[in-house]
Amino acid sequence: MMKLFLKLIRDIKQSIGQFIAFVLIIAVGAFFYGGLVTYSNNLSAYTEGYFKEHNLSDLYVFYKQISKNDVAVLSEIEGIKKIEGRYTFDATQVFEGEKASLEIHSIPIENEINTIAMIEGRIPSKKNEILLDSRYAKEHLFQVGDEISIRANERNFALTISGLGENVEHAKKNEIQDHKAYGVAYIAEDTISEILGGTSYNEIMIDATEGYDIDKLGQSIEAQSKHLSYVNQVSKERTFSYSKINQTIKNNKLMSMVIPFVLFLIVAIILFLTMSRMIDSQRNQVGIMKALGVKNRNIMLHYMGYPVLAGIIGSIIGCTIAALVFVPLVTASSARAYSLPGITYSLSFYSFIPPIIFSSAFGILACYLSGRTILKERAAQAMRPKPPKKMKTLLIEKIPGIWSHLSYSYKLILRNIFLNKHKALASSVGVVVSTVLLITAFGTQFALQQVASQIEDVYTYDLRVDYTLGTSTDTVKLPPGIKNRYYLSTFPVEFIKGDGKDNATLVVTEKENTLIHFFDENNNQITLENNGVLVPKSYADKYHISAGDIIHITFKAPELQNKSVDMKVLHISTQYSNPSFYITPNYLKSFGIDYSPTALFIQANSSVDLHSVRSFFEQDPQVETIADRNDLKKTAEYILKQNHFVFIMFIVCAVILSFGAIYTISSINIYERNRELATLKVLGYQKHKINRLIFFENMILTTFAILVALPISGYVYSMIVKALSSTHQQIPDQLTIPIMVVSVILAYLLTILSNLLLQRKVTNINMIESLKGVD
Repeated sequence: MMKLFLKLIRDIKQSIGQFIAFVLIIAVGAFFYGGLVTYSNNLSAYTEGYFKEHNLSDLYVFYKQISKNDVAVLSEIEGIKKIEGRYTFDATQVFEGEKASLEIHSIPIENEINTIAMIEGRIPSKKNEILLDSRYAKEHLFQVGDEISIRANERNFALTISGLGENVEHAKKNEIQDHKAYGVAYIAEDTISEILGGTSYNEIMIDATEGYDIDKLGQSIEAQSKHLSYVNQVSKERTFSYSKINQTIKNNKLMSMVIPFVLFLIVAIILFLTMSRMIDSQRNQVGIMKALGVKNRNIMLHYMGYPVLAGIIGSIIGCTIAALVFVPLVTASSARAYSLPGITYSLSFYSFIPPIIFSSAFGILACYLSGRTILKERAAQAMRPKPPKKMKTLLIEKIPGIWSHLSYSYKLILRNIFLNKHKALASSVGVVVSTVLLITAFGTQFALQQVASQIEDVYTYDLRVDYTLGTSTDTVKLPPGIKNRYYLSTFPVEFIKGDGKDNATLVVTEKENTLIHFFDENNNQITLENNGVLVPKSYADKYHISAGDIIHITFKAPELQNKSVDMKVLHISTQYSNPSFYITPNYLKSFGIDYSPTALFIQANSSVDLHSVRSFFEQDPQVETIADRNDLKKTAEYILKQNHFVFIMFIVCAVILSFGAIYTISSINIYERNRELATLKVLGYQKHKINRLIFFENMILTTFAILVALPISGYVYSMIVKALSSTHQQIPDQLTIPIMVVSVILAYLLTILSNLLLQRKVTNINMIESLKGVD
């Protein structure tokens, strides 16, 4: 066994480049597996514990005003485990001409719901004390003990920072996590009277009994609130922070399964091809080992050692690089995306095991399937080279005037390819797989850019103004300088078609709204009509919806009491970011539902007017938030920034994987043709001519592989996009010509690079050794 092990080491040394390429291929798969699984598992485990430890509220109910006594009465409702009242309001701070918004909550005296994770200092316990979220404080260089000035209720107040912390309900504040322009703060209940002149609440947080139906609980609360100034309610599943972080976890779990699976599948194909051809090329060595009395089982184990050793080394290297590169980048990305105090990402030791098992298993299977036929042969038979194949006349030879004009080199290339059709096809498989991977990698990166760019194509408003809950359009005041304005409102709904159902958002806006645009899958603009609904393509793809179908919508807002309606599908709308269903106010009213707008899209006459218009709305106490086109650009840039490094690494790894595949296959081709190439050298063929012979043969095989890969890549890309997409996230599934051209050029460049690196292998062919044989 020791001699067989030494032979294994010698085989590796003789083809060290091939072994390194092998290890790199496995390392790429292990790299993505280790990195993505670490990110997905750690984020999921942390958030589950974080939400539980700080008791995230199951339901938020909003009122214009509610007293402590009323809160105590509501606490008796069945299904409520714990109820807490608080007052929430908006304030502003000004920094050198720039304004920042603060969402301020009062802290219940006995706070057990949405408790604060303290970073520094203490929770406010006195009047005129405030706790800031740590990210906002860091942006503005605030520290515990500093005095800050805020403006609320048209008055200025001086408050002292008692502490810094993070709250479970604001794990994600807004789309781009802009901590400089937006922050969250907490004050003691005693401070409410100082700022607002009263001690009532406008919001209650509810910790529901485990397993109790939240929808049923919400309806009970609304029924008990008829004598109160009830406004609205939102379950935790529909809050911005909770829904976003859970969508991220869901997408990460999909990516952690899909991407490593695709990469390991590629690794498996290359391993299978390589090991099969390696054993076949060493049949005479197998015969010698059999003649020396080595058992078949030991010979098989000897060859199985090659992929196992490569699998162990490659998996360790891949996972180690993931720990050093992928995990720190993911940590930085997560810190930008969420406020999760104390979260850490560390690669588990067990992450090394699946890549080792997977790569080794395919290598062992390849060895078994390739070696069992040779091992059945007698020693003398195995030691003889396979009899040369009988060459039939090629089709091109029958075409007059072509074959005779070809040079001897090209005749050799064509004869070799057609004489070894199976080997040529096997070689092409590696190039096909690598080309498909390159196209998929570039396609995914381009798709990400399309997602970001569509945001600005869809929304062309200058300002989006969102009003506080309960605001009526009759009380809304508008300044001069507005060119166009359109109202809209949103409803939480449940979409139902057949046996399938999903949470969704229904947006209602005027048919004439020119500040929001809709596109079909061919990027042609479509319009809203008064007799149907626009359905996002993400939902249409999952539930097989077509224009003209009837879909079932249930309104989940408690005041609508689960009202269900049937809507006709007008068009399928391509919406990459935040896909929603769209209808007009007239269509909504046809179902007996009142239209109560909650937001306003505005287009100003000029940039000068835009400044005055914005200033007007900033002074309006009914306005909750204002967004402009810069916010849209920031959102697009944020999407690119958050995902850029993953896809850059994916492209780099695709290049490494492709190079490893092409180099490995080409290396084996040379090894198998040692005898033929040695013969040419003996006959006086010059070195550069032999290299050119191999080069052109590989280029022909690469060209054939690319022609096969192009249609396959479209299918593979659509499958990966489908796996990574969901009803709440659509990814473009169309490949463009430039992407394919870049991928094809890169495949050729990698083939050229492989040929250049393999020239030394041709030079080092031992003519005497290679020409020895039993004839």
